[in-house]
Amino acid sequence: MNHYRLFRRAALAGALALPILTTGCGLFSQPASESIDPPQNSSQNVDAVIDDGQTVAAGEQGDQSQMTLYLKDRNGLLAPVSVMATLGAEEKAGQKALEMMVEGGAYESEIPDGFQAVLPKGTAIKGLNIVPDQKLAVVDFGQSFADYNAADERKIVEAITWTLTSLPDIQKVEIDLEGQKLAEMPVDGMPIDDQLTRAVGINLEAAEGVDYSMSTPVTIYFSAVTPDNVSYYVPVTRLVNRSNNKAKTAIEQLISGPINDLPVKAVMTPDVLVKDVTKKDGIVTVELQDDSYQAGQPEPAEMLQAVVLALTENTGLGKVQIKLNGKTDFVDTNNQSYTEPVSRPEYVNAFKG
Repeated sequence: MNHYRLFRRAALAGALALPILTTGCGLFSQPASESIDPPQNSSQNVDAVIDDGQTVAAGEQGDQSQMTLYLKDRNGLLAPVSVMATLGAEEKAGQKALEMMVEGGAYESEIPDGFQAVLPKGTAIKGLNIVPDQKLAVVDFGQSFADYNAADERKIVEAITWTLTSLPDIQKVEIDLEGQKLAEMPVDGMPIDDQLTRAVGINLEAAEGVDYSMSTPVTIYFSAVTPDNVSYYVPVTRLVNRSNNKAKTAIEQLISGPINDLPVKAVMTPDVLVKDVTKKDGIVTVELQDDSYQAGQPEPAEMLQAVVLALTENTGLGKVQIKLNGKTDFVDTNNQSYTEPVSRPEYVNAFKG
């Protein structure tokens, strides 16, 4: 066996897992058998029980509901954060989520350490209208929404879009200001006349040498740590040259790791190869080759979870079958079996402190 590969693989697993084990916090809060917060509305996201398994589902504690917010981390990147929130009888989950994302707002104390709200201070959510047959959420902001720095404009659009589309049956977003539909953002003029979807991307970057006129976006997931050394996933939309297999390209980019000095860490070692990615009957199948793998040993959970997140995000499908060196009879470091296809979990980055 190539001992260098084995060392790199072990180091990767240790670097990602140690903060979780020492803090009792987790990246995911739902088992793989349950579908969650989908990409095209099935995303946030393998029996990846990295927390203590005591997460309360919506409704189990009266009016408490779990939801996903997209918040800015200490590196200035947006990341999904799963929180518990109390909903009043007439409150909508989407509106409550946006209220929790207001800087200096009433829910600021509920934001985990290392993250911050992205909506401008004083922002009022005057209304949220869901159009079910269009899977559209129309959010109406008060005038204070327009009081932000131009440099933050794109992040605000991304955070609103990805937060609302993490909710069931919402795939598109419209932003209004004082009851009037915005054709562009009020400070720097980012066009938003078309309905917003996750195609807007998140933490956007471009691969080296990419031809913008011939590019396609892929969203992949890397790792970062909070000030308390707790690991979490960060989604990155990378523009790459077009290919005839976008899902395979996404996994290749995941393997290639971070670029442009992005303050995140790789979740896979570069010696892992992706042989093929195919789609059939609502399942996306990826064939990985890892020459350092020995039968019977677990593969790093964080690597496999990132594969599931990337494939479901880029295909819109809810289940992933991972083949490792042609086999499916393996488990990860969380003892999750991959013999059968696994679903994208509903909640990711579920900090429990």
